[in-house]
Order: sequence, then C-alpha cells, then structure tokens
Amino acid sequence: MKAVTIFGSSLPAEGSAAYEDARRLGRLLAEGGWAVCNGGYAGLMEATARGAREAGGHTIGVTCAVWRAAANPYIVEEVRSASFLERLTTLIERGDAYVVLPGGTGTLAELALVWEMMNKSALARTVGGRKPLLVMAPYWQPVIDCLNQEGELNSKAAWRAPALEIVSMVSGPDEAAEILKAQLKS
Repeated sequence: MKAVTIFGSSLPAEGSAAYEDARRLGRLLAEGGWAVCNGGYAGLMEATARGAREAGGHTIGVTCAVWRAAANPYIVEEVRSASFLERLTTLIERGDAYVVLPGGTGTLAELALVWEMMNKSALARTVGGRKPLLVMAPYWQPVIDCLNQEGELNSKAAWRAPALEIVSMVSGPDEAAEILKAQLKS
C-alpha cells in the first residue's frame, strides 16, 4: 500500500477550518487507497489520521522520544524514533508522496528537507527518486515567492530556480487528492 506523508501544524483544534480541511484530506486519501503517514501527534496530524480512519484507512504516526506526548488515538501503526532528525528521515522514507499543510518551523523544516533531498537528487539515492510534493496555497506562497528571487541572483534573464519545478501548489484537499490520484495511479 502506498503512503502519503503529510506535514502540518500540531496547533489547530477540531472545528477550525484548517483541522476540517486536513480531516477531509485524510478521508480522501484513504478513499483513494493510500495510507496516511504523519508525525502522529495533535492538530493537523490528528485531523488527517482521523479522516483516514473514519474512511477505514491505515494510519502511520512517526513519533519521537524527544517528546513525551502519546500518539493521537487515530494512529494504527506507531513508529517511534529516537531523535528529531531520525523522525524527519523516517517520515520522508515512508512517503510515496508528500502534502505540506499549514504549520510552523517544524513543518517548514520538513518541507525544506524533503524538497532539498529531491532538488539535490539525494532522495533518488535513498528512497527511489522524485515524488509528488504538494504544498498548500496560499499559506506557503510567501516561501515560494521568496525562493523565486534566487533567479534575480543569476545574470541570465530567463533563468528560473530548478527547485521550484519540484513543488506543486494546491488550493485544498480535493485538488491534492486529484493530483495524487493522477500521479500515483494507485
């Protein structure tokens, strides 16, 4: 079974728009036949796992010994890592695709690492190559805009940062599920 690794904030609560969108994403992924893999804790991690479980899907939570919190109740398979870096690596290795939801510095670190691994082909050597990387707009648009400025550092007028071709901006859970359906062909 293919797995979609989802990165996102631990802060949004049930009933918030971000939580309900993430819950819908989890449901759509499970209905598409994919396991949902995430960091296993609260907020958007809980929401995606909850949506997947409500649709009868499999969930994987990659938790970390650094934090004492237990995995959320919607996690079926808990993978315990010893360090934050091991957790990040495990989340990336388990994914056949990635969806980046709104989040803070932890989510930014996850986005940056998976993106850079694909950009430098490190992911190809470790887990099989470039994979779909979907990023929620408009939340992450300022990051994309910032990195787009790299082209201004190069004297070639038509130059575009190759890393930007790796990321697909999506507007919500329905668009993400449709793109993954086309790209993963599960």
